[in-house]
Amino acid sequence: MAAPKERERDVVRGSLTGFPPFHGEGERTLGILEREGLRLETILSRGHVSPPGFWYDQDEDEWVAVLQGEGEIEFDGGRRERLHQGDWVLLPAGLRHRVSHTSSDPACLWLALFLSPRG
Repeated sequence: MAAPKERERDVVRGSLTGFPPFHGEGERTLGILEREGLRLETILSRGHVSPPGFWYDQDEDEWVAVLQGEGEIEFDGGRRERLHQGDWVLLPAGLRHRVSHTSSDPACLWLALFLSPRG
């Protein structure tokens, strides 16, 4: 095992809110960490919704939490989940979903963890 001082070089620091400024509605994504089978990112959505007829249909499980503001996820079967600051949801791989609402003031800040399914 490496000495503690050597391991300190591996420490990484960042910001969950390090987005370049943007005005109006839209969405920005900031990658934080990527490893085999794992991806972590923050998403800043200001009044953004998925385009009409568009559905996410991912090969990964997605755990997503709202850190600021609020957002709503709509599922292909019609169910909707409104998420407020501090709420999270786990979306299994292959579950068709879309973003049907995000707040504008404050903008919705999501923390999303994508995991390759087991097996």
